[in-house]
Amino acid sequence: MDLSHILLLLVAGVAAGTVNAIAGGGSLITFPSLIATGLPSVDANVTNSVSVFPGYVSSVVGSRADLAGQGRRVRAIIPTSVVGSVAGTALLLLTPGRVFELVVPFLVLGAAATLAFQDRLRGLVGHPRHMSARRAAVTLQLVVFVGAIYGGYFGAALGVMYVAALALILDEPLKRINALKNVLSASVGLVTVVVFAIFADVHWGSVLVLAPATIVGGYAGAKLARRLPAKVLRYLIVTFGTVIGLILLYRAIR
Repeated sequence: MDLSHILLLLVAGVAAGTVNAIAGGGSLITFPSLIATGLPSVDANVTNSVSVFPGYVSSVVGSRADLAGQGRRVRAIIPTSVVGSVAGTALLLLTPGRVFELVVPFLVLGAAATLAFQDRLRGLVGHPRHMSARRAAVTLQLVVFVGAIYGGYFGAALGVMYVAALALILDEPLKRINALKNVLSASVGLVTVVVFAIFADVHWGSVLVLAPATIVGGYAGAKLARRLPAKVLRYLIVTFGTVIGLILLYRAIR
C-alpha cells in the first residue's frame, strides 16, 4: 500500500465506525475503499469484516449506558447470534453469492421502509407490549438468527435491519434498541474474525490501518447517537438505509 491508500483507509475507517454506531452500513464505505486499494472483491469482503469488528466493540462501550437492564436479554440472544453468524460465514466461503447479491438490496430497502412506517406496521402486527412473552421471545430469537446469517455472509446495513426489526418487537426507546444492535453487530463481527482469520485470505496490512480508525469512529458515533432525538436518529437510519439499498441494487444489476 502507498500513502494515498493508507490515508483513504484511515478516513474510510473513521467514517464507517461512526456510521455503524449511529445507523449501520459502514461496510459500504470500507468495502469499496478496500477494492480501490487493489484487493479482489472476496478478499476485500473478508478483510472488511475483520477490520470493522473493533469499531463494533467500541460502539458497545460507547452505548453501554443504554444497555442497563438488558443483561438477561443479551445473554439469551448471543448464542443464537453466534450460530447464525457461523452459518452465514459458511455460506460465503462455500457457495456462490450471485443470487444473494440480488436479494440483499431488497432486504435493506425493506428494512428501511419497516423503520420508516414502524407505527403503521405496529397497528397491523400489534404493539410490542400487547405481545405474549412467548411470542416476543420466539420472534426476537428468529430476528437475531436471520440477521446473524446475513451479517456473517456480507453484513452491510446489518445494523439498519436489526434496528428496524427490533423496533417492531421490543417495547423500548430507539436508543436502547440501537445499543442492543451494537451488541449483536459485535457478536456477529467476532465470529467473522475467527472464521475468516482461519479459513479466508485476510489482508492484514489493511486491517492494521482500518481497525484503529473504526474504533475511533465507533466510539464517537455511539456517543453521538445517544444525544440525538429519537426522530432524528430514525430519520438518519431510514435515509442511510435507503441509500445503501439503492447502491447495492445498482451494483447487483449493472
